[in-house]
Amino acid sequence: MSPTLLLKYIGARARRGIDPLWAALTLIALVLMLSGCALNTDFKPAEPAAAAASYKEAAGHWADVAPASVPAGGEWWSVFGDPVLDDLVSRALNANNSIAGAAARLNEARAQLHRAEADKLPLIGLNGGASRSTVQPGLGFPPGAALSNFNLGAGASWEPDLFGRLSKASQAADFNAQSKDALLQNTRLAVAAQVAQTYFALRELDDERDLVRQTVRAYRDTEKLTERRYRAGDVAELDFARVRTEVASTEAQALALDRQRAALEHALAVLVGESASSFALAKADWNAPLPVVPPGVPSVMLTRRPDVAAAQRAMLAAQSRAGIARTAWFPDFAITGNAGYASNNLSDLFKWTSRAWGVGALLSLPIFDGGRRQANFDVANAQWDADAAAYRDAVLSAFRDVEDQLSSLRLLGEQAEAENRAVQSAGRATALSTTRYRNGYVSQLELLDTQRSELANRRESAQVRGARYQATVGLIRALGGGWGDAAPPPVEKQAAGDAAVVLGAR
Repeated sequence: MSPTLLLKYIGARARRGIDPLWAALTLIALVLMLSGCALNTDFKPAEPAAAAASYKEAAGHWADVAPASVPAGGEWWSVFGDPVLDDLVSRALNANNSIAGAAARLNEARAQLHRAEADKLPLIGLNGGASRSTVQPGLGFPPGAALSNFNLGAGASWEPDLFGRLSKASQAADFNAQSKDALLQNTRLAVAAQVAQTYFALRELDDERDLVRQTVRAYRDTEKLTERRYRAGDVAELDFARVRTEVASTEAQALALDRQRAALEHALAVLVGESASSFALAKADWNAPLPVVPPGVPSVMLTRRPDVAAAQRAMLAAQSRAGIARTAWFPDFAITGNAGYASNNLSDLFKWTSRAWGVGALLSLPIFDGGRRQANFDVANAQWDADAAAYRDAVLSAFRDVEDQLSSLRLLGEQAEAENRAVQSAGRATALSTTRYRNGYVSQLELLDTQRSELANRRESAQVRGARYQATVGLIRALGGGWGDAAPPPVEKQAAGDAAVVLGAR
């Protein structure tokens, strides 16, 4: 019925006499129609980012090697076959403070969800009281008279969810809890990856330190031999000074590596939730083969990555909050009731004649608010659009992360092959130079240059090996902590609709 026909119908009923209940219902209907006419929801969101068909860097690089199997229980770090790493990650997942903070935020979001669900239920309470006060003069009571009042009863109130405000608030809280759940999983994945990358960086430094210290010992032997020959007059002082310079320089490099290792060890202590003063990680063998992790299908990666899931749930929560902002144009409606006993004498409080009850309905709707509701609606839409942009950015960043790690692994593999050839050639050159030096065919300076070149190549080879392990961890993290054809999303339940559909209409 249009507003004009409704007004004509009200006029006809007014001529015949209108009962109070019918008048109240008519007023409510009229308010609803006018509020619906005032609602402005014109908004067009942007399109979501689409998943790529395949990874650019994966083409032709992963078909000839058997990939590592997906570990049971999501413990992807176990594919490296390092019990020390397994222990460090387990300790970090149990004691890391970032994970504890993310878990607390999840508990907070779940509590907010429970509160939103409770808002849809009636509120029931007990009330009672007793008072005694003097009576004002002129009411028929003697001067100084006092009256007592006793009451005991129960009250209830309930807001019917006529326009979906409460259900949308509950839905927003639900999506927010799912987002916090995904962020917790993302924090666990990030901490585990940081532990693994820091651990491999530390093991790579251990290899470098061994190489440098072996070189220092060899240089010291050369220094002693050169000193004897210098004192015997067989070599010039310049050759002796060069050897001493090389020994001191290499010792300084070893100390610099010790400093870097100490910093990494302290970083590991923080990750596992322990004090750096009491944490120590002894040197251990590092011989586990490098696992091969296939990138899989991009669309599967998007369902596995917890940060993408968190961004999507945050966008859906913003969508629900925009729906709540729409309901501001509709009236607030609540039903209240109370029943109990009231009496001026305590002895008569529970008599049947002292009973009292009441039922009421409350309706409120702002008529003029200076544009506040429209401003709140615009704010909610802007927040929704911002969260949608953040979701699209998370998708694009996910693709970039995988491509970065795939290209790093491909190029590091080629670099490792070249470094191995360089190390073999440098070792052969050092052996030949040593023989020629002992026979007097080359100078001490040429021998030192050859030895320095071999050390540099061996250190670069160790660095590339460590970088390959770290890039593999980076790829696992970019894939969401797993690989294969399918994996469940990290949140408790699926979103109510595909992201592309959600972004398509408001």
